[in-house]
Amino acid sequence: MNTAPILRVSFKQQMLKAREEAIVQAVNRLLAEKGFDAMTVDEVAAQVGIAKASLYKHFSSKEDLAAAAMVRVLRQAQAFVETVPEALAPVEKLRHVVHWMLGIKLAGEMPALPNQNSALRTALVGNKDYMDALVTVSDVMGEWIEAAQAAGEVNPSLPAIAVLYTLYARACDPVVEFLKMGGTLTDDQVTDLVVSTCFDGLRTR
Repeated sequence: MNTAPILRVSFKQQMLKAREEAIVQAVNRLLAEKGFDAMTVDEVAAQVGIAKASLYKHFSSKEDLAAAAMVRVLRQAQAFVETVPEALAPVEKLRHVVHWMLGIKLAGEMPALPNQNSALRTALVGNKDYMDALVTVSDVMGEWIEAAQAAGEVNPSLPAIAVLYTLYARACDPVVEFLKMGGTLTDDQVTDLVVSTCFDGLRTR
């Protein structure tokens, strides 16, 4: 007989969790639409419908808000990576992940963060959930990259870390927006084009 105590979440805890999720979703949208520098804490609070003082009870700074948004995306990435069919060739697994990242970007759900911001970098590095999720996703993709290189599907002379960062960079690739703004391509067509140029290059085959 299982005598372990049943942990019940109080109504207040449920409400706090729901509010926190609403905050992170709002941050995610604003970061995707405006970027980190243009986003303000006041805007986040207004979108959620709470006072700024209430928001600060959950997140102490704008940098912490951005870190929470990145944790959310990386957890989604973890979940997606786990669904990639094991039977696929390593390079096809990588294509699947890049295709998913571009889909998130086209849906307006990929946070846009600056490359050079020491306070933001400190917040990200100091966030255990962020670092754990990043390492987990990177380790899996790193294994796929090395396997793809061993199979001759990816240039073996390239450092695996350079390939990894190149794939990650597609999540903030402005080409996606330029192609979408043209109005002649569907989201799937835009994604297919960017994935093709990423993996196949520009040379005629």
